[in-house]
Amino acid sequence: MAKGRNGLLGVGGQRKKIARRELRGGQAGGAGGTNALAQKRELLRKMQERNAEKNA
Repeated sequence: MAKGRNGLLGVGGQRKKIARRELRGGQAGGAGGTNALAQKRELLRKMQERNAEKNA
């Protein structure tokens, strides 16, 4: 039935193991950079500005 589909086994690589703290928004494993929440706020602000320009 599934003849020829076994060739794709293992394609895509392995997932990175993520610590629980990192999943909850903490910075585990020495992860640097900007805060994810700050990035979301900035993106939302940009989208709102573009939307306001489009509707004005």
